[in-house]
Formats: sequence, structure tokens, C-alpha cells
Amino acid sequence: MFVGHYGPSFAGKVLRQSVPLWALFLAVQLLDVFWSIFVLLGIEKVRVVPGFMAASPLDLYYMPYTHSLEGAIFWAVAGGIAYWLIRRADGWGGAGLVSVAVFSHWILDFIVHGPDLPLWGSSLKVGLGLWNYPITSFVLEISLLFGGMYLYLKRTEPLTGTGRYGMLVFGGVMAAVQAVAYFGPPPPSGRAAAIAALTSYIVFASTAYWLERKRVPRGIAQAVGGS
Repeated sequence: MFVGHYGPSFAGKVLRQSVPLWALFLAVQLLDVFWSIFVLLGIEKVRVVPGFMAASPLDLYYMPYTHSLEGAIFWAVAGGIAYWLIRRADGWGGAGLVSVAVFSHWILDFIVHGPDLPLWGSSLKVGLGLWNYPITSFVLEISLLFGGMYLYLKRTEPLTGTGRYGMLVFGGVMAAVQAVAYFGPPPPSGRAAAIAALTSYIVFASTAYWLERKRVPRGIAQAVGGS
């Protein structure tokens, strides 16, 4: 799963406004951020096999440190603690939300991945394999993305024209990127896939940071304008 992971980011922002959207964007992709880094370092392994699954050519045959169940739990706890150390004003509630956002990645991956998610180490691999049904999995990704975005837009209001339309344009770009990932040509190598993924996570989180500054919780803009 790719852009569908961001649905919980928007939903989490609705639950706790003090947690920055960009932080939630990084949290839901934290496993893949480190997966990309570990692939580039040769610690985890992936190979490109065209047709491996209908919606993904990536044979993710060795990723025990990021995508095992125990690894996901570790990164969820570590992510929450790191957030608490950086932003203690948000308390353990904010840290807990970040932890849940990190772990949501494994849950959603379990739905779409083939049996390549280890429960422990690099063994007992699981995955429901929705990637074998590209149209269904694409609809799920887009539904999660725009469902979470809808909740966020309903609870916030724009300060500028960019704030009014920018998030929807952003969502459209993300959907287009997802379509290319599903239906476009495979990446030339596993390293190329890791570089492209890591770049997208940084760009998306940076864009979320910029766009979030163009919107405020509903009611604040009127209060500021009337004061």
C-alpha cells in the first residue's frame, strides 16, 4: 500500500489537532522510510520481478527489521517515544497517536501484500494478497486517502485560496502517483524503487507541512476575523 496509508494521517489529525500533519505523514510511512534506507544500505532485500503480483512487481523477500510484526511494534513504540521527547507539550496522548499511526502501516500492508510480512524475524510470513486484484486495491487506496482527507477538510477551514483548493490538488497528484505505481512500468531496480519511495515520502510530508499552514480548525478563522 502507498497513498492509502495517508488516510489515517488525516483521521489522526482530526482526533488530535496539536499533532502536526507532516509528523503523521512521516509516522504512517515510517516503516517504509526505514525500509528504503535499509534497502539502500543492503540490510534488507528486494528484487523487481515483472508480473510478480498484478499490482506490484516487487518481490519483498527479506525485510525482517521493518515489516515483521515485531519490527512494526518496535518502530511504533520508538516513534511514539521519539515524538514525546521532541514535543512533550502534546503529552503521551500525542505520542500514542503517533505510535498508532506507525503501526497502522503494518495493518494496511497486511491487506494488500502477498505473504511477505514476517510475524517474527524472517519467518511465518503473512499477507492477504489484495495486490493480485489491482482495480480493487487501487479503489481501496483512493478511498482511504480521500476518506481521511474528507474528515480533515470538514474539521478545518481555509485561510487562503491555496488552503481552499490545495489539499484537493495534492490528493489528485497523490492518486496519479498511485496509478503510475500500479499500472505503469516497473522500476528498473530495487534500489531505484527505494530511492523513489524515500523521495516521495519526503516530498509528501513537506507538502503536507506547507498546506496545513493554509488551514485552521473550523471556527478559528471567523474568531480571528471578528476580533
